[in-house]
Amino acid sequence: MNDIVLATKGLTKRFGALSASENITLDLREGEIHAIIGPNGAGKSTFIAQVCGSLKSDSGTVHFLGRDVTQETTRGRAQAGLARSFQISALATEDSVLQNALLGALGASRNPWRFFQPALSDSVLVEQAEHALYRVGLSDYASKRTSELSHGQRRQLEVAIALTLSPKAFVMDEPMAGLGSEGSVQMTVFLDKLRKEAPIFLVEHDMDAVFALADRISVLVYGKVIATGTVEEIRADLNVRDAYLGEEE
Repeated sequence: MNDIVLATKGLTKRFGALSASENITLDLREGEIHAIIGPNGAGKSTFIAQVCGSLKSDSGTVHFLGRDVTQETTRGRAQAGLARSFQISALATEDSVLQNALLGALGASRNPWRFFQPALSDSVLVEQAEHALYRVGLSDYASKRTSELSHGQRRQLEVAIALTLSPKAFVMDEPMAGLGSEGSVQMTVFLDKLRKEAPIFLVEHDMDAVFALADRISVLVYGKVIATGTVEEIRADLNVRDAYLGEEE
């Protein structure tokens, strides 16, 4: 578990006088879940956006699979195997669940400008999308309109879309949000298995899930990493407890 799959060095982003992320140097290693935690406004989503390419950094670099992807677009990083799920759902709610899964498969095929009807006749793409839905437990909902899904099912669909990219790494922004206790337990079990397929950068507020899943945890406060370590090390860190965990436990 020593091979580095994804690494940032000195990532910095400022909005006027506000430093949303400052000199963030972190890595994600093969087979692990590396959790990013911190209070609201700590810069977690800004960091994720920089990693995935939707927000250009003022300075710093991102390396993925040993290649500098700092100047790559979001689509380019996704096609290279960097899969992202969002904190706020970005699904096409008027389309079917299968059509949403096909969007990911189309992106992975490097031919994203095809329409749904031709794509629906492509057995390879359909099989890829259906398999992803099966893996997250949504096979029975494939023909349903996405707007009919519960919040938790939409989170599952987002993960399915990420799976169609044949990812080499996942970046997940609060996958437990809105799931409820039972849904969070199910998602925790799923993510625990998923790490064997590809490592996960996990931004999450559900500390039960974080402590159950994370191999390493990094704590962001005001855009800076104040600590990185194992679950035990983070639990015992007085600075972390004062800055964040004290309000959680």
